[in-house]
Amino acid sequence: MSEIKTKTAKNADRNPWFWVPTIYLAEGIPYMIAMTVSVILYKRLGLSNTQIALYTSWLYLPWVIKPLWSPFVDIFRTKRFWILTMQLAIGGSLACVALTLPAANFVRYSLAMFWIMAFSSATHDIAADGYYMLALDTPQQAAFVGVRVIFYRVATIAAKGGLVIMAGVLENYGYPVARAWSLAFIGAAAVFLGLFIYHFFVLPRPAIDKNAPWDKSKNFLMEYFRILTLFFRRKDILIIICFFLFYRFAEAQLVKMVAPFLLDSRIKGGLGLTTAEVGIIYGTVGVIALMLGGLLGGYVVYKKGLKFWLWPMVLIMHVPDLIFVYLSHFQPESLWLVGSAVALEQFGYGFGFTAYTMYMIMVSQGEYKTVFYAIGTGIMALGMMIPAMGSGWIQEMLGYKNFFVWILITTIPGFVVAALVKIDPEYGKKYKKEPRG
Repeated sequence: MSEIKTKTAKNADRNPWFWVPTIYLAEGIPYMIAMTVSVILYKRLGLSNTQIALYTSWLYLPWVIKPLWSPFVDIFRTKRFWILTMQLAIGGSLACVALTLPAANFVRYSLAMFWIMAFSSATHDIAADGYYMLALDTPQQAAFVGVRVIFYRVATIAAKGGLVIMAGVLENYGYPVARAWSLAFIGAAAVFLGLFIYHFFVLPRPAIDKNAPWDKSKNFLMEYFRILTLFFRRKDILIIICFFLFYRFAEAQLVKMVAPFLLDSRIKGGLGLTTAEVGIIYGTVGVIALMLGGLLGGYVVYKKGLKFWLWPMVLIMHVPDLIFVYLSHFQPESLWLVGSAVALEQFGYGFGFTAYTMYMIMVSQGEYKTVFYAIGTGIMALGMMIPAMGSGWIQEMLGYKNFFVWILITTIPGFVVAALVKIDPEYGKKYKKEPRG
């Protein structure tokens, strides 16, 4: 008996370096597959920009409605159980995507599999973020925040870069497009099977990772809705929601059309890059720039606070959208020039997005901060989903040159909502103690 207790204690105290990086790899890969890789896939399979934007934007929905079932993940079973189960489900759905791509009705079937993957990934996010807070003490949580961010970005490179490059290389070797992508997705499924097996043995079993208690004398649904509605009873809730919805209004449309723009032929107004080149420029170089922008954003907020840096971040996030106006008008052939331009825009986005993240953390403080943060991420996903759905249709109506001018116009709401928010001048600075919920 004492031997079992000793093993359990050792397992619970396992070094976070063994599992924190891999948990956030598993969190980032399926999200990027759903949001970006699916766009490139359907573009290569011949769908129009209107179809691509509409169909793939629906994949945001699991993250939009994630707050609605986050209490269930808390109440039923452990976070460890949900992490492992969802990783297995993600791997299975990726394998099913691979099987459906060669089929005649591949769009319908692959989208269904992508949606299952997205739902499983959103559930995995809830469990992983909760598990992180349970398995680590407060100093460890602070120490590993940067590790989380870096490995989530590594996951982005693995999906948006590695998976796309793999498919592109297979295309270059003469494989039909559907076959090349099918093999790439089989590889992704194998990665998730490996992550499931690894985490089954490596993830600690913290004693506090158990079903969240709830008062059984109270009606469950009443208590559930009471917790959910607490967030919406704030006096500044309208400004908060507007900020979540409109700060990235332009970027939500731009992100769906970047890959099609890079892939489309020059006759159609695009840059005519190959699949592998898009994987390198947008999925690797661009993501590294995004990560560097985010790290710098976090550092400067730590030094001077969010309020001091809000307006510089708004400007640095939105002004570089001018780069796509330049690229669409002059259609440069130099990969170095295109790569540098995309990297600069992505760096600005990563830097400016820090303000969004910090504001979301700020307004999520309270007794139910996990649920509040999940609600914030759900509204954020809605703010990406709705503008993105129509972006393909707008692009096809305007053409790439005018579409990117339209993107510049739609940055205006981001400036307006930034002017409306109220932020404590000390919030985010070093040594500032966060309010405890």
